[in-house]
Amino acid sequence: MGDEPALPGGWEKRMSRNSGKVYYFNRVTNASQWDRPTAGDSHGEPEKVRCSHLLVKHNKSRRPSSWREQNITRSKDEALNLIQSYIERIKSAEDKFEDLAYEFSDCSSAKNYGDLGQFGKGQMQKPFEDASFALKIGEMSGPVFTESGVHIILRTG
Repeated sequence: MGDEPALPGGWEKRMSRNSGKVYYFNRVTNASQWDRPTAGDSHGEPEKVRCSHLLVKHNKSRRPSSWREQNITRSKDEALNLIQSYIERIKSAEDKFEDLAYEFSDCSSAKNYGDLGQFGKGQMQKPFEDASFALKIGEMSGPVFTESGVHIILRTG
């Protein structure tokens, strides 16, 4: 009777501390949502995906400098706080992902509004790749941590 089908890979059911409501969290993409995720495309993973991202580097990043800032001194926590604020601005429709990526991303892809083009397996750092391939087209990740810094990833194709 109360048997629900298993959640798609990476998803788990959680309880909101604030509202006491059930929500769903994907530990691969760090995305969270109120609606129960569905298996969606059961065709398996694509060979290539196309994504855009917004990168915030910090002082422990592999290369703590960017086109925006010669010497990045912010902490990992400060980088995460910035990422969280960008996510809120996008979710509230205050800003568009592309505009924030263009203005604030520490990656040179900023000039292309964060677009990284198509890539396959083995071309990106593992946490970035895992999150990118786990997202559905049009879906945005939560914070994703790599050696480069903290990312928000938007799958576009």
